[in-house]
Amino acid sequence: MNAGGDLARLLDPNLTVAVFVLFCRIGACLMLMPGIASAQIPVQVRALVAVAVTLSLAPLLLDQAPLRALSTDPLPALRLIVIETTVGAMIGLLGRLLFMALETMAVGAATMLGLANPFGIEVETNQVLPPLANLIVLSATALIFITDADWEVLRGLVASYHAIPMGADFDPGYSLRQVVGTLAESFRVALRVCSPFFLYAITVNLAMALINRLTPQVAIFYVATPFIVAGGLALFYFTARPMLTEFLAAFVAWLNAG
Repeated sequence: MNAGGDLARLLDPNLTVAVFVLFCRIGACLMLMPGIASAQIPVQVRALVAVAVTLSLAPLLLDQAPLRALSTDPLPALRLIVIETTVGAMIGLLGRLLFMALETMAVGAATMLGLANPFGIEVETNQVLPPLANLIVLSATALIFITDADWEVLRGLVASYHAIPMGADFDPGYSLRQVVGTLAESFRVALRVCSPFFLYAITVNLAMALINRLTPQVAIFYVATPFIVAGGLALFYFTARPMLTEFLAAFVAWLNAG
C-alpha cells in the first residue's frame, strides 16, 4: 500500500469533518447515557471517553458518511451536525428514562418506608436523594458495567446508523412516539421493581390505622416507626437481588430492541 496516499487520506479535511459528525451522535448519546453521564464523573473524562469511543468505531462507520456532501457547502455540514447531535441526544435520553423512572419509584419507596431523610449524596443527578434510593440507583448503574451491558450500548450505537442513516432527516413525530413509549414502559418496569415496598407500606399503614382505632390511647405510629423501618430494610435485603436483576433485564431488552 502507498504510505503517502494513506497519510493524505488521513489528513483529508472531509475525513476530519466526517469523524466529527460521528462524534456528534456518539458524544451526545454518551453524555446522557446512564453510568457514563454521572454527575460524579468530570466533564473532561466524559469527553475523552466519547472521543475514544468515536475513534474506535470510526473505521466501522466512515463508509456511511456523505463525504461529498460535506465538501461542497458548509450549510449541509452544519445541518448534518445538528441532526446527528439531536439523534444521539435522543438515544441517550431514551436510555436515561429507565433510570429516571427507577429513581422516582425508589424515592417513593424510601418515603413510604420512613427513610426519606435529606442526608443523601448525589450519584446520577445533581439532586440529593434518600440513601436507600441512592443505593438502588447506584447498584443498577454499577450492574451495567459488571454485566458488560455497556458493550450493548456501543452495539446499539452502531446499529443506530442502520436504523437512522447519517444524513437522514430527523423525524420529530417518530422521536416523540419513542419517548412516550419508552417513558410508559420505564415506569411500568420501575413500578414492578419497587412494588414490594409499596405493598409493604400499604399493608403496614392499614394495620397501624386499625390498631390505632382499637387503642386510641397509645400513639401507635410513634411506637411502630422503628419496627416499620426495620421491616422495610429486611424486605429490601430479601428483594434487592431479584429487583435489580429484573431492572437490568429490562434495560438489556431495551438495548437489544434497538
